[in-house]
Amino acid sequence: MQALDDLTILDLSQHIAGPYATRLLADFGANVIKVEPPGGDIARRLGPFQGGEPHPEKSGTFFYLNCNKHSVVLDLKTAAGRDALRALAAKADLVVESFAPGTLDRLGIGYEFLRDINPALPLVSISNFGQTGPYRDYKLNDLTLYAFGGEMYSMGETDREPVKMAGTAALFESGAAAVVAMMGAIFASKRQGNGQQVDISLAETHFGGVDRRHATAIAFQFSGRKTLRLASHGGGMPGGIYPCADGYVDFTNAGLYPDRVADMLNYPEWMDDPRFSDPGQRLNPAVIEEWNANFIGWCIERTKREVWDEARRAKVLCGPMFTMEDLFTDPHFRERGFWAKATHPALGEVTLPGRPLIMEKGGWQLRRAAPLLGEHTAEVLSGAGLDAAAITAASGGSA
Repeated sequence: MQALDDLTILDLSQHIAGPYATRLLADFGANVIKVEPPGGDIARRLGPFQGGEPHPEKSGTFFYLNCNKHSVVLDLKTAAGRDALRALAAKADLVVESFAPGTLDRLGIGYEFLRDINPALPLVSISNFGQTGPYRDYKLNDLTLYAFGGEMYSMGETDREPVKMAGTAALFESGAAAVVAMMGAIFASKRQGNGQQVDISLAETHFGGVDRRHATAIAFQFSGRKTLRLASHGGGMPGGIYPCADGYVDFTNAGLYPDRVADMLNYPEWMDDPRFSDPGQRLNPAVIEEWNANFIGWCIERTKREVWDEARRAKVLCGPMFTMEDLFTDPHFRERGFWAKATHPALGEVTLPGRPLIMEKGGWQLRRAAPLLGEHTAEVLSGAGLDAAAITAASGGSA
């Protein structure tokens, strides 16, 4: 038994944000039926690929986002595909889609279509800028999302161009926000019988995020002050990312507690310089640079784990900048049983991140690897009452 194993989610979303949100539901037991077009989810064309050769069944991105799901191929541009969708929606507790605004209505399968099937059935629509408004038809990617949300203005060094978080982290963050709305829609449906269309704007998920956005936006609105990017190593003593013997470590606001920092460093003589304890001088860039020069010498004599150990002992906020290999071999993650394994027909045995938390009951499980394209079309559609001819027609002949 899992917490959400009484839910059936009809997932029409593609790419990253929507599939990540539905993957989180699937991990806790929801029966997620992933509806793919005949060519498959566009995430199947995203790397990294096993062996470095693009292949729709060997995408690491698709694999991670779609474990614990069933894949059904439907051609929603055909009447047979739409009839099959109707049959699936009749047994669903939630429908999720990420088409461009207006697409479902043009296909005749919008919210009105779903409400006629079940008035209590919620639809969560994920789009770049929402279903309405002047930006609704604008394109968006991870870079422009991060910039449009306001984070990138304050990300990076003062004398360099702004930067964004690595990879597609912004879209994963949007997916994490979307799953909260999905659960809210499910609760409203189950407890009050309310069906509704929930409009998720990827841009809005970043406008309202906690990573500098609302604080810097409010500051500008009321004072006109712009939050500038910080100089190298930040403004603290220490503050920012520093090199060490085997990589890098990150100190956040550690300079707010100089006594703890001194304890971490075992009270070196160079810290006796009165400028380093003078609140006014501690804001002087030249003084900060001199302090950092001494501090870097201490860091590079130690590994990131040794720096981290000393920081934790002295209650200084610090974290090692782990590589993927560091994370994979980390003894704490190993002891906690964090890593999970799944066997895939095309990829073989895959080790991937596992449970995010431990629940007393009903928690996370890896039940199956990501599906092959259309792997469950016949099984799922026959279970919804379609015969072989209808299944072939609905899937565009790919069943």
